[in-house]
Amino acid sequence: MRSDSSPKAIGAIGVIGVGVMGEALISALIASGVSPSSITISEKREDRAKELRDKYHISVSDLAKNVSGSEVLLLVVKPQDVATVLTDIKDLIGPNTLVVSFAAGKRIEFISSILGGKNPVIRVMPNTPTLVGEGMAAMSIGSLVSPAQSDFVRGFLSSTGKVVEVDENLQDAVTAVSGSGPAYFFNFVEAMIKAGTELGLSNEIATELTVQTMVGAAKLLATSGKSAATLRENVTSPNGTTAAALASFGESNLAEVVKKAMVAARDRSQELA
Repeated sequence: MRSDSSPKAIGAIGVIGVGVMGEALISALIASGVSPSSITISEKREDRAKELRDKYHISVSDLAKNVSGSEVLLLVVKPQDVATVLTDIKDLIGPNTLVVSFAAGKRIEFISSILGGKNPVIRVMPNTPTLVGEGMAAMSIGSLVSPAQSDFVRGFLSSTGKVVEVDENLQDAVTAVSGSGPAYFFNFVEAMIKAGTELGLSNEIATELTVQTMVGAAKLLATSGKSAATLRENVTSPNGTTAAALASFGESNLAEVVKKAMVAARDRSQELA
């Protein structure tokens, strides 16, 4: 999904962490109108650095030069690596450089404190459908962030799917819903395919039936203007096959199982803070 308007130019952009999500964000920056010449990555693996440079025509630089020359810094590293990376760059980063963190659980205050409280910080929780332009990102804005900076981040994230702004206190809940949500979906799909094969279908047919059903149902929900509850009711005839399946879900207390899983995800996000 592409933003209707390109974000205003905001200067040099450095990216730390160029795994799958880091690459998706580079692609989003370019899709939103940012010039590849404005994007620089720091990557120790020469083969990975060359791969991204050749694919996106971006620059590669050592960490010190990249950080000191960037007006926006995307921090796309694992939560357990955030403190180390911030400590490494705290004396290199400019006082007005915007730091955009994509690390689960790490609060704006935590990031700001390591950097000496001088930098504007935005915290973002993306999810993996970002890779296909159908992501869901939630952003929280630090007190030092300017409107132009928040507009820029919101603009390029719109190229990855949809964006909402939430109070930072809700980020752990966001993690439990959309951040970890794709894994719940994939797990449910796995279970349906397995059950289909146990009912006699081939793995190929069970997979095709399940995946297309999920794609179609999601599109119907997204475009019909009807709630999930209404759509569920529309496909459920009294005493029919769907009613029998839903009754089984009810006996297993599916709603409570889902809630318990999401509380566990939220709690783990809080532990990572």
